Amino acid sequence: MTIGFDQDLPKDVYEFNEMRRKFVYEKSGIASLLKPAPVTQHLPAFDTDGSPTFRQYVGSGKLEGRHALITGADSGIGRAIATLFALEGCAGITIVYRDEREDADAMYTKETIESQSKCKINLIARDIGYEHNCREILDSHLNTFGSIDILINNAAEQHKVNNIEDIVGETMERTFRTNVFGPIYMTKHAAKHMKAGAVIVNTASVAAYRGMDVLVDYSATKGAVVAYTRALSQQLAPRHIRVNAVAPGPVWTPLIPNTFSQEEIQNFGSLPPFKRPAQPAEIAAAFVFLASSDSSYISGQTIHPNGGQTLNT
Repeated sequence: MTIGFDQDLPKDVYEFNEMRRKFVYEKSGIASLLKPAPVTQHLPAFDTDGSPTFRQYVGSGKLEGRHALITGADSGIGRAIATLFALEGCAGITIVYRDEREDADAMYTKETIESQSKCKINLIARDIGYEHNCREILDSHLNTFGSIDILINNAAEQHKVNNIEDIVGETMERTFRTNVFGPIYMTKHAAKHMKAGAVIVNTASVAAYRGMDVLVDYSATKGAVVAYTRALSQQLAPRHIRVNAVAPGPVWTPLIPNTFSQEEIQNFGSLPPFKRPAQPAEIAAAFVFLASSDSSYISGQTIHPNGGQTLNT
């Protein structure tokens, strides 16, 4: 038993991976139904004898007093980002999620973070694919905290399609709205309130570089996120606002059983060299780096926590 999230943590990430392969999964997208639960605030490590273990993430004030807005933060990578930001001293975080189906996940995230840190959490349910919703999200954040120092455009969706002939226009538009329109709309309304030293981090994907044959439109949206990051970083550089991206490889989140078949889930993340999916906390640590002054000379770049895959970036 540990404090905060990860209350039923296996002894190490390799044991976790073996446990994960034995479960039968249903499509839900609900974090509380995913077993074993994704690891949110522990990092895989090795002890002094070289044996694998997990270590609790311990903050060091990297984001002291800052206010952040994170989309898609009720579960998965977004939840881990919010948790690590709070442990690093964020004073307030707005967590954005899609709709009432995720209310329970969002409330659990809020209560758990507030119970172990001084960070205050503001929850708002909105579909970021539409500009008026993004305006309401930003208004809610500013009414609660008064300023925005960090914007994390993390919310995303994907829909598996085996053949290009089977892509449905409505579903493809839905994917582009969440993955591309949303980050642009959120940034449009947040940037006017961001001062010098503010940071924007976008969630891209290894799919933008490697491609995924069953996620053609999703891969295209993540390619757009990379290009958007590069272009926006140049536009905002004179205002001393840095813009970067994180391109995760396979990550164990509720999105996975909601997308793939049972066999695909069991083999998920089995590519070499690590041969396992990441845990959300491992990805969130990259966001901490990019959101903090540790990365003060980095903008327009993409970090690749992808389990050692070599890519032409």
